[in-house]
Amino acid sequence: MTNSESQSALTAPPEAPLPLRFTDYRVPDPGIRSLFHLDARWESWLQVEAALARAQAKLGIVPAEAAEAITTKATLAALDIPAIHRGIAATSHPLMALITELSKATGEQHGGWVHWGATTQNITQTGDLLQIKKAHLILLDQLQQTFTAAARLARRGASAVMAGRTHSQQAVPITFGFKVAVWIDELLRHHERLRQLESRMFNAMAGGAVGSFASLGSDGPGVQQLLSQDLGLGSMRIPSRGIADQFAEYVAVLALLAATGGRIAGEIYTLMRPEIGEVQEASPAGTVGSSTMPHKQNPQLSQDCTTISAQIRSLLPLAMEAMLHDQEVNGANTAMMDDALSRAIILSGDLLARLTLILTDLEIDEDRMRTNLKITHGLVSSEAVMLSLGHAIGRQHAHDVVYESAQEAIRTHRQFGDVLGANPTVTAHLTKLEIEGLLDPLNHVGLCQEIALEAAARADSMRLISH
Repeated sequence: MTNSESQSALTAPPEAPLPLRFTDYRVPDPGIRSLFHLDARWESWLQVEAALARAQAKLGIVPAEAAEAITTKATLAALDIPAIHRGIAATSHPLMALITELSKATGEQHGGWVHWGATTQNITQTGDLLQIKKAHLILLDQLQQTFTAAARLARRGASAVMAGRTHSQQAVPITFGFKVAVWIDELLRHHERLRQLESRMFNAMAGGAVGSFASLGSDGPGVQQLLSQDLGLGSMRIPSRGIADQFAEYVAVLALLAATGGRIAGEIYTLMRPEIGEVQEASPAGTVGSSTMPHKQNPQLSQDCTTISAQIRSLLPLAMEAMLHDQEVNGANTAMMDDALSRAIILSGDLLARLTLILTDLEIDEDRMRTNLKITHGLVSSEAVMLSLGHAIGRQHAHDVVYESAQEAIRTHRQFGDVLGANPTVTAHLTKLEIEGLLDPLNHVGLCQEIALEAAARADSMRLISH
């Protein structure tokens, strides 16, 4: 390793601080952050060293007794931890002290076979992948919890009619369940992406210094294959230390997931505004929104999600930059990727924990939704009138007629129905009762309810998919 590579690898794994202004006791710890603690990584590296020895023993490269002895001692409980820390400080190398202490613990007879034919990144990258795989399974479990919460919310809001909004203006009526169905649809694709990349992501590397198997020769691919099987991983086709596209892809998918999470949180944040007031984050008794304004009930979890989402998305450029290894490897790029990947995974767990809690406890105010539908005095249903009138006079002519009536209603602050009822072109083809029916938002939500229920069923079906 270069000096810059060893120094960067010495850095303790990223312990991403809670990126929050709030500490919310309701948010459960998904258990991902601890997987990246230094002692957990050391244990995984030792696990790889033991699997390497066992693989080599099967091919007659190292004595079977040596592999057994190495396996017995390949745990932090059997090693001198203070000596490891002293060794790291003395050597400026992230793994050499661990190798030295494992060799000592294994004993003089067999200790010389530790780390045979491997290079540091073979062990650290493969070991870290074991931790990432555990985190990956946690993220998938969290997504399933999110799906369950979203499915229930979609069903609760399937028939809750509200204003659909485009460009921040009322468009046509929808149901709240339809809005949730859109979220579900995106989240399901992120789940699919996470599953699809597993075969590219979780592969062991044991190709030696540059990935050419120079230290093991023709036995090298076999050693890597046996090592991979032992650890429950795939095997890199070309075990180059400079290959990093699979890690950048993982960060990219988490960034996509974060974007959806941020969008959901942003919508809820907006809908919670008192001027809209259509939904409300659950606010347990005793929750304080402000130290000076006692009435405040802030969208704390939504704000958390917005913050975390932005942090995850900001890591994607770093991951892309980290792909640009020069020659066979560059330790600076490896360190950049380690940082981007671990932080993105940790923060994704934080995001999903909060998102699930929001969706589980979200309050829907259907009365307020109906009230907000009335603030345009019927204009939210202009499309329904246009289409019905279009059957008689053609769509474009109907658009012009309804447009003029809509503009008059806006200018004069009159009810849209009254203006339509005074328009002879409209009344020549539509009765007062028909106009009233067309202006009822309940009659122009299309397939919103069916879409909501179908999406809920798809989300529920994820519980049947095993890892």
